[in-house]
Amino acid sequence: SMRREEVALCVEAIRAAANSGSIVVDLSDNASSLSVYMSCRMVFGKKYMDVEFDGRGFTKCMKSVNKAFDTFFEKVIEQHLQYNDGERTKNFVDVMMGFMDLKNLNTDMLAASIDPSSTAVEWALSELMRHPKAMKKVQKELENVVGLDRIVEESDLEKLEYLNMVLKETLRLHLVALLLLPHAAIKDCTVNGYHIPKKSHVIINAWAIGRDPSAWTDAEEFIPERFEAYPIRLWPKTLPWMHLGLTVVQIVLAQLVHCFNWELPDSMLPEELDITEVFGLTISRAKHLLAIPFYRLHK
Repeated sequence: SMRREEVALCVEAIRAAANSGSIVVDLSDNASSLSVYMSCRMVFGKKYMDVEFDGRGFTKCMKSVNKAFDTFFEKVIEQHLQYNDGERTKNFVDVMMGFMDLKNLNTDMLAASIDPSSTAVEWALSELMRHPKAMKKVQKELENVVGLDRIVEESDLEKLEYLNMVLKETLRLHLVALLLLPHAAIKDCTVNGYHIPKKSHVIINAWAIGRDPSAWTDAEEFIPERFEAYPIRLWPKTLPWMHLGLTVVQIVLAQLVHCFNWELPDSMLPEELDITEVFGLTISRAKHLLAIPFYRLHK
């Protein structure tokens, strides 16, 4: 598959670095680039590496986001429309509506799968490096399910129960979006003593829910095993753009943990790894995640 090809290319690049000695790899850059390539190929069928399409660069300058996306998608859609052999002659409104629908849909699909995906991978790897026992437990599960003679396939993902617990716990502590999309009350209601009138706009602080000590035991601690008792979905299957992003996160994380052992640079201890957050479009690491890879598969 396209996702498999892109992940394999990333693994080979990191493997080459590992074979060259104790070379420090920027996992933040690798995760971001891989998410861009995979998402573009899944949505458009090919890679787009235009200068104006810069993945996380969009978060640095909000004023340029809309223009950059518009320019990028106009070119993509124009290329696809060149091969449209529809028999009916479309009028101006048909063309413009189709054009805008495609742009908006592609924007949703791509934006929901790139930055959140790479950010989730970063945080999961960060927590696993801070908790070596959890890292070894994930790798042991991968050895049992996949073996050490091949890379992870997407068909393996459903069998990786502990890996999925790690992802759930990562997203509880480091939810990529601070606030959920706005909701509206369909009728008058009362929540915890607060009256909410019908049609009120409600914005939910998902980050606070994930760290609420009244809802979670040891809320600030990374404990994947807590989800043995909470077998909840990461997000509904009815949201295709979210499912797309989740698949990217699962396969990339599984591959990087399965194919490599990781050490922190400069003899850094696990508990010394900086996990300071930066709040933007996503809640990302303040500093790039750097680590030294050691290839662990037999082939």
